[in-house]
Amino acid sequence: MNKDHVHPFPISAAVITVSSTRVPENDTSGTTIKKLLAEKDIPVSYYAIVPDRIDAIRDGLFAALKTANCIVINGGTGLTFDDCTIEAVSPLLEKRMDGFGELFRMKSLAQIGTSSMLSRAVAGIIHGKAVFCIPGSTPAVTLATTELILPEITHILSHANR
Repeated sequence: MNKDHVHPFPISAAVITVSSTRVPENDTSGTTIKKLLAEKDIPVSYYAIVPDRIDAIRDGLFAALKTANCIVINGGTGLTFDDCTIEAVSPLLEKRMDGFGELFRMKSLAQIGTSSMLSRAVAGIIHGKAVFCIPGSTPAVTLATTELILPEITHILSHANR
């Protein structure tokens, strides 16, 4: 990475879990993301669990955008009838980071095989803030957070705010 492109940037995160069955006590994926962020000294300023509905996902995202510049939405990215995270978030992205989804699926291939093609993980920028939509399984959020989001978030925000 070219260090000239990366500038010190205060990062504040939001974690949104999309699920109709999870509550804070059993949200292992949301808890994992918050723990991984904390290990890198990134404060979480917003956390919510929202149902699999476009309006609820967008409401959570809009609330998160008020306090955070790194928003991680987990869950609702698959192919079932109620998975609608991508439909809720994609139209709002001003710039897409297509490489995020491509790299996530490539790295997932080693863990779960060809079923990684079912993931519709996406990321992009809204008002200079990074938004990541990832599957809701704990292994998936661990992979995305440790191998893709954390290593590049300062770089992403540096570019998004030039």
